[in-house]
Amino acid sequence: MAKWILLLILPFFWLGAHAAEALPASNDPVLEAQMMHIASELRCLVCQNQTIADSHAELAVDLRQQVRELIAQGKTQTEIFEYMTARYGDFVLYRPPLKGTTVLLWVGPALMAVLGMSVLFLILRRRSRMGQDQFESDDADAGSDPHLS
Repeated sequence: MAKWILLLILPFFWLGAHAAEALPASNDPVLEAQMMHIASELRCLVCQNQTIADSHAELAVDLRQQVRELIAQGKTQTEIFEYMTARYGDFVLYRPPLKGTTVLLWVGPALMAVLGMSVLFLILRRRSRMGQDQFESDDADAGSDPHLS
């Protein structure tokens, strides 16, 4: 029985030993470099936190091939970005343009940081103006709390 299991598993070890890294889809290193530069600016629609240059998802592979074809057709980077945004919307761009529909993406984090710092400043300022008699004494509570013993 062990011989049969070994004979069934052995081909998988042989295949794994001969596996190699995938070669670029293009023989032209200049075209491949252009494609990788453009692909690093496009978001993978499946992974969403990776560029299509970094992603191994099937859609990312297809989009990289599409970018290669557009470069081979003589399209510029701007034309490729316009083509991709026409098909997939601004979400496909890793850095979406600043416009009415995306302004919150650009301004939101800074606005939240300023709001948080303002609230913290107001709370600390109010506490600094309070008198000592408005704070509870730590000594009085220590003797009456049974959990502290």
